[in-house]
Amino acid sequence: MIKDKLLALASEGKTEKEIFKDLQVEKGMKKKVRKLLNALEDEGKLVKIEDRYQAVDGENYILGRLQGNKKGFGFLIPEDPDQEDVYIDKKDISTALDKDRVLVHITDPKNRAGQVVKILERGRTKLVGTLRKQKKDKFAFVVPDEHKFQKDIYIGGKNLGKAKNGDKVVVTITDWPQKGRKPEGMVVEVLGQESDPQVEIISIAREMDLPMDFSKKTKDYARDLPQEVSEEDIRGRVDFRDKNVFTIDGADSKDFDDAISIEKTKKGYRLGVHIADVSHYVREGTSIDKDAYKRGNSVYLLSKVIPMLPVELSNGICSLNPGVDRLCLSVIMDVDRKGTVFDHKIVESVIQSKARLVYGKVSDFLEKGKKDPSFKGLEEDLTLVYELAKILMDKRHSRGAIDFDLAERDIQLDDQERVLSISLAERRSANKLIEECMLLTNETVAEHFYWLSVPFVYRIHEEPDKEKLISLNQIMRPFGHRLTQIEDIHPGKIQDLLESIKGHEEYPLIEMLILRSLKKARYSPIMEGHFGLASKFYAHFTSPIRRYADLQIHRIIKEYLHGVLAPGRIDHYERILDTVAKQVSDTEKLAIDAERKVENIKIARYMEDHVGEKYKGYVSGITRNGIFVQLPNTVEGYIGYETMEGYYVFDENRYVARSKEGHEFHLGMEVSIEVESVQRELGHINFVLEGDGLGKKESQQ
Repeated sequence: MIKDKLLALASEGKTEKEIFKDLQVEKGMKKKVRKLLNALEDEGKLVKIEDRYQAVDGENYILGRLQGNKKGFGFLIPEDPDQEDVYIDKKDISTALDKDRVLVHITDPKNRAGQVVKILERGRTKLVGTLRKQKKDKFAFVVPDEHKFQKDIYIGGKNLGKAKNGDKVVVTITDWPQKGRKPEGMVVEVLGQESDPQVEIISIAREMDLPMDFSKKTKDYARDLPQEVSEEDIRGRVDFRDKNVFTIDGADSKDFDDAISIEKTKKGYRLGVHIADVSHYVREGTSIDKDAYKRGNSVYLLSKVIPMLPVELSNGICSLNPGVDRLCLSVIMDVDRKGTVFDHKIVESVIQSKARLVYGKVSDFLEKGKKDPSFKGLEEDLTLVYELAKILMDKRHSRGAIDFDLAERDIQLDDQERVLSISLAERRSANKLIEECMLLTNETVAEHFYWLSVPFVYRIHEEPDKEKLISLNQIMRPFGHRLTQIEDIHPGKIQDLLESIKGHEEYPLIEMLILRSLKKARYSPIMEGHFGLASKFYAHFTSPIRRYADLQIHRIIKEYLHGVLAPGRIDHYERILDTVAKQVSDTEKLAIDAERKVENIKIARYMEDHVGEKYKGYVSGITRNGIFVQLPNTVEGYIGYETMEGYYVFDENRYVARSKEGHEFHLGMEVSIEVESVQRELGHINFVLEGDGLGKKESQQ
């Protein structure tokens, strides 16, 4: 085959002329061979370096994205996920920058090191950074917020606009770096002064390229959308407006996409879960659908929400606000006293929520019997649904589902977006109640459509890698804990381990380490089960206001209910669902990264005011270069070995930091620290040990 011959010749580093000669290509065939060479380049199988073609064989030459470092070196992240990363020394990085798509020649196979030989595609055209300018200078430099971007950006006087020294700005790169020269750029937006806490969140959103605005068509559509449900909309739907339907959410929530109802039956319970029918208003292929797909989900950045849908929908006509008619997809489940769904139906419906309840107040009622006017007349319903929720919890536990009871961090901001406090948020009875209702609904819907054999988007969670579990056992060994099963592990074994150490001082740490050893859940058109939930069938159905995955399956469900899921539509969904699953998985990861980055930077700013203060914490991580210590309020800081008395090394076998004198630091160990410094722009906090770390001022003995 001619493509194979071209690749074989390219592996020897041939010019086009040499290839034509070796293949004896006649004049009339040269154009066709050039097309084949171009096609192989597009496929990433070969690349042209100066005038020579080189085969990308995955051994000597590898394609990937560069992950930069402020110190000048970097790593190639190969496009082939089965290949290991490649170290790129500063002298071998050429003019490549973070996120650039590059071709790397492996120069040291033993140490997995290489050299950038060609930049195929620039990874960034816009960046966010801080403008630095001397008064006398007409030019300036922008220091990128992203520390992996290795170079500052030169801004000429005519490209400064109104930006001043110390401003956070968005710059677009106009000229890429050449040897000995920095990249050049132009200020396209001034966000505000770096010292302003209100600028931090918007800076991160811009840096991570989160879509901040909707298209004009979407805004026009949302603005013109009626904010009341019409009689025509209701026609043909099951009417639940006479039922005791209510929502339970956080005190600050504004978008309500799930409501519940409950009835006692002879065999157990009839649970109704009513989910906003967003797909009625967001039709496939429209401008608003394209905007929602691009976002993939709503992003919650502490005080700022970047919604998947305009507020006219998310807080308006789609939100299940009390006292108004709303369109829903309802799942009505008959559940026996053991928590098994023995009958169910999925219907288009109309509801009218009787009350907007808040987690804290409902939890006070369920836990302490404290009543509140907000749920007057619903006390019996709340008691009944909590009774069912406890049955469902017990059933999930008995089948081996892993119950991570991780306390969430609660960061309170003032109206200037400065951190007031950082604490642990309790996961109380009302939160668990709603969680159980939604889990049951998601499982019921997923199984229903799995057996119909129609295209669908599932939420899957694969089994953990054996190597990760072996490493976990190694880390837990100093505590005297271990997983008794590694091969073909059942989630129940992990739950048994968690149960066995509940109440131990090291429980929160072990729980966190187990969570880190598991794979990340993702979306897929193939049902592969959910390991963490010990569930064969699972999908995300209950949050279509804030997750595109839910909106996507709502469309499929509605087409099935209307009998229009014909072969043509099935073919359509089979074509697009792989891409949809990848998009919503990728945007979910981006949202999580953005949320984490905002939290880290806000916490770092908060800890700037506490430099020099002393706290007790516990060792939460150990590396080759130092240890991490977490404070009771979840703030985590780093202590480098170079700041500690004695010479410390990381003992991988025992997972401890050990000094020559025999002193050890192990995970979970309580230590006394002092806040030494903060790198706010990186979200990093540095601690030093107070004395020997055990609260003693004397030197180690």
